[in-house]
Amino acid sequence: MKKTILLVTYVSCVLLFTSCQEAEKKETPAEVTVAEPAKADLTQIRSQIVAIETAWAAAQNAKDVNALMAMYADDAVSMPDGEPMLAGKAAIQKKAEADFAKPSTYASIAFETLDVYAQGNVVTEVGKTMYKDAAGKTTGGGKYMAVYEKRDGKYLCIREIYNKDSK
Repeated sequence: MKKTILLVTYVSCVLLFTSCQEAEKKETPAEVTVAEPAKADLTQIRSQIVAIETAWAAAQNAKDVNALMAMYADDAVSMPDGEPMLAGKAAIQKKAEADFAKPSTYASIAFETLDVYAQGNVVTEVGKTMYKDAAGKTTGGGKYMAVYEKRDGKYLCIREIYNKDSK
C-alpha cells in the first residue's frame, strides 16, 4: 500500500512539474536571400568586360601606356608572372613602360573572357591570353583573373593576376 501511495505521489509530482514548464520555443531561422544580378544584367556586364579586354589588347598591341593606365584604378594591385607584386597605378605604369620599351616576343596579344562573376559594383573576370605571330597564329598563351570595380560609372581594374603557360 505504501508503495502504491508513493508511486501515485511520484507520478503526480512529475506530471505537475512537467505541466508547469514552458514549452520549448522553436525559432525558425530567417530566410537569407542574396541579391544577384538579373541574367540580363550579367549579360550586359559581361559585354562591358569583353569591351574592356578588347581595348586592353589594343593598348598593349599599340604599346599605348596612357590608354592602358586609364583602365586601372589608382589603388590597383597587379601580380605579374614571376615578379613581385605591384601596388598602385604608378608601379604598374613603370612596369608597363619598361615592358613596352623591350622588343616584343609576339606580334599581337588577344584576350578571351571565360567567366564573369558580379556582385554589386565588383566584377571578377577569368580569362585566357593568346600570343600571336604576324600571321595571326597563336604561338603561346596564359591565363588571368581580374577584379573590376565600378567607380564613377566606369569599371576599373583594381586587382589582377596573370601568368604564361609553360607550353
